[in-house]
Amino acid sequence: MVLVAAPRKGSPDARHVSEHLEELTRLVDTAGAEVVGRISQHIAAPNPATLIGEGKVDEVAREVVDADASLVIFDEELSPVQGANLERELKVRVMDRAEVILDIFSTRARSHEAKLQVELAQLEYLLPRLTRMWTHLSRIRGGIGLRGPGETQLETDRRIIRRKIQGLKAKLKDVEKHRENLRAGRDPMLSVALVGYTNAGKSSILRSLSGQHDIFVEDRLFATLDTLTREVDLGEGQRARVTDTVGFIRKLPHHLVASFRATLEEARSADVLLHVIDASHPDWEGQLRVVEKVLAELGLADRPVILVFNKIDAVSDAAGFTRRVRELHPTAILTTTMRTDGLALLKSRLRELDRAGRTSVRVRIPLSDGARLAELYREGEVLSRAEDGDWYELLVRLDPSRLARLRQGGLEVVEGAEEPERLRRRVSG
Repeated sequence: MVLVAAPRKGSPDARHVSEHLEELTRLVDTAGAEVVGRISQHIAAPNPATLIGEGKVDEVAREVVDADASLVIFDEELSPVQGANLERELKVRVMDRAEVILDIFSTRARSHEAKLQVELAQLEYLLPRLTRMWTHLSRIRGGIGLRGPGETQLETDRRIIRRKIQGLKAKLKDVEKHRENLRAGRDPMLSVALVGYTNAGKSSILRSLSGQHDIFVEDRLFATLDTLTREVDLGEGQRARVTDTVGFIRKLPHHLVASFRATLEEARSADVLLHVIDASHPDWEGQLRVVEKVLAELGLADRPVILVFNKIDAVSDAAGFTRRVRELHPTAILTTTMRTDGLALLKSRLRELDRAGRTSVRVRIPLSDGARLAELYREGEVLSRAEDGDWYELLVRLDPSRLARLRQGGLEVVEGAEEPERLRRRVSG
C-alpha cells in the first residue's frame, strides 16, 4: 500500500510529517499490511474534491502502478466525497487514518464491552459513507479488513443501522451502570488510572507494579484495548487499585473516543491519573499534548495528574533529559520497567498520596482484643504502639470509611492525634 500525508502548511503536523508517516506505518503494520511507498504534500488549504492537488493525485496514481499497490491510505481524515473521488481517480481502494485505527480496534477487542464499543464506532463512521462503502447490498468493501459490524444487508440499510446504533448505545449504558455498581462495592483504597499515548508502556507499568506477568504486553500500537484493574502492593503495608486504560493517539477518531467513554469512567473516578509518557520517543512533547487534548475532550482535564516519564533506560542522554524534564515538569517522575528498582520513586509518590488521604487517629484497644489489633494492622498504617495498663494505645492512619467503622464498633478514637512522647517508638507490627 501507499501512504499519503497532506498537512497544512505551517501547522505542527507539517513540521513532523516524517514522524507521522512513520507512526502511520506502524499502524498499518499492526493492521497486518505492508507499506510500499510514501508521498507527502504540504497544502495551503484542503481540496474539497480530493484533499490534495490534481498534480499530486497523478503522482500518487503513478506510484500505485509502479509499486503494484492495491490500497492507498491517507494520514488525514477524508470526507465521503473525497474518498469516492480518490478511488475513482486512483482505481484502487482508499482509506484514511481513522479507518485504519477502527480496523485495528476491531481485531484487538477481546471483551464483550470492547467489541460493543468498536462496533458502535464503526457503524457511526460508516453510516455517512454507505454510498461509497458498498457496491451492492451484501458485500462490504475490502481493504486491510474493516472487520466487525458484518457483511449483510443489515449494514447497508441506513434505517436499520441507526436502530442498531441506538441498541448498542443502550447496551453500553447498561455496562456503565454495571461499572458504577462495581465501583460502589469496592473496598476503599487509593484509586489510580494509567493514561497516555499508545505504546508508552502503561501495561508494562501495571505488570511490574502488580507482579502479574500474565498481563499482556507487546511493542505495538494499541496492543491492549480492554480496561484492566489490579490491586498492587506499594510497600510499607500500603496498597492501591491501579487501572490500565486504552491508549490515545494523534487524530483518534471522534466516534471511537465517544464510544469508549464508559471504559474511561474508571479514569474519571480515580483519585489520581498517571499520565505515562514514552521518554525515548523523539516527539514526546507532541504526544503529551495529544493526551492532554483528549483528556480535556473527555472532561478529565480537572483530575489530579502525575506525569510519569517511562522508558528512561532507552534515552541516549538520560542525564540531560532528566535536567530538561525537571525544568519543565518539576513534579514529574522518571521510571523504567527494565530495572528492579525502576518504579521505586513512583511507589513512593503513591504512598505519599495514600497517606494524604488518610486521617491520623489514636486508638485504645484492650490487650485481649487480638482480632481488632490484627484488623488495624491489616487495614491501616500503624505508626506506633504502646501498652498502658490493660490497653494498647496505637497511632494509626486510616481512610475515612474505616475510621467510621471503628467508631461504630465502640472503640475510643481521637482524630488529629499528635504522637505522644511515650508512643515515639516505631514498630513494624
